[in-house]
Amino acid sequence: MTTFALLILFVVETAFAYWLRHINLEHLKRHGMAVPPGFEGAIDEEKLRSSTSYTLDSSRLGLWESLFNNLLLILFLFGGLLTLLDGFVAGLTPLLMTHGIFFFVAMVWGQAVLDIPFDLYGTFRIEARYGFNTTTPRLWLVDFLKSQAIGTLLLVFLLGAVFWLIQWSPGRWWVWVWGFMAVFSLFMMLISPYVVEPLFNTFEPVTEEGLEDEIRSLMEKAGLKVGRVMQMDASKRSRHSNAYFTGIGKVKRIVLYDTLIRQMSHGEIVAVLAHEIGHWKKGHVWKRLLWAELMALAGSWLFFQLLNWPGLPGLLGLPLSISLPARMVVVGFLASLALFPFEPLSAWYSRRHEREADRFAADLTGKPHDLASAMVKLSVENLSNLFPHPLYAWFYYSHPPAVERVRTLREMTESSRRQS
Repeated sequence: MTTFALLILFVVETAFAYWLRHINLEHLKRHGMAVPPGFEGAIDEEKLRSSTSYTLDSSRLGLWESLFNNLLLILFLFGGLLTLLDGFVAGLTPLLMTHGIFFFVAMVWGQAVLDIPFDLYGTFRIEARYGFNTTTPRLWLVDFLKSQAIGTLLLVFLLGAVFWLIQWSPGRWWVWVWGFMAVFSLFMMLISPYVVEPLFNTFEPVTEEGLEDEIRSLMEKAGLKVGRVMQMDASKRSRHSNAYFTGIGKVKRIVLYDTLIRQMSHGEIVAVLAHEIGHWKKGHVWKRLLWAELMALAGSWLFFQLLNWPGLPGLLGLPLSISLPARMVVVGFLASLALFPFEPLSAWYSRRHEREADRFAADLTGKPHDLASAMVKLSVENLSNLFPHPLYAWFYYSHPPAVERVRTLREMTESSRRQS
């Protein structure tokens, strides 16, 4: 009975997610051909049509991929595939550590291989159709193999450490595992800009004349020290544009997509970076890290309790003899069901930080219109959905919708003009 109830709960949550997706796309179809306020002169009917079509095509692909993965998940958890995989791995090794490593590596690689058709179609059909893709088949294959190799090495290291800690401290491993994962995450944030990221892209100092000086002037005004201002050859894979901060502490640096540098004026680029600076100055990065670690600590304890509960496998109708790695999968599934209703809370918290960063950028530069102009260009050039359904945006969006952000920034500009 419990197994059936959990299956129904999964189906209900999934159906609700699909309903949200449906009303979002229907909302776009109804309103997608009207130029939104603040975007006049930046987007025309042809661009609106492309933006709508791009969102619809990408969403349809995402829907098919989601349906496939959810069907596979049902077969895996409720159709006996989990038990078969667990038994197969048990026949290879009786040791907990190697069992856990083989079990999860097989799952990760299996999922990666099954996702290949969707990734290929998205990259070489949809992204190419709308003029974004610049990736060659050879580069795609190299990226895939490279990312899988790096991911597998890290996964084997993490799994080996986790299962060693479980064996070393059976009654307190949840604390040690949490601490190890927290330290490892910080370590990766430190070394990723210098070890991992250069494996995929080339980074070099900003070559645009005068831009680095303007950025460093902004950094000084904000009282923020940044190691280097770099540009990345993102255009060798896609024409999408972006910018980000990477690293922590003394090794943090600014990275600009070369596509962004080509699309925007210096003032707009500086405004985008001022927004990112706002996240640092407002403590958003550390607040999110701290909150994530507190939730991870509580989750580790609950994870430990559930794994030690004898009745856990029975919740999904599985044999009581399944291994610890298989039980971990069961707990992960239960966690996903429990956390789904809290997605709007997480999205709201993120949107709050984004609004704070927008206001900080406007105050720091004194030019909210530059950030508004940058948001318009980012949205138009990336063919973003300018008409998300309010309920869909409330449930999922980590950033306020672009039209809302632009409107707020335009209001700041008008307020500033009236005051002056």
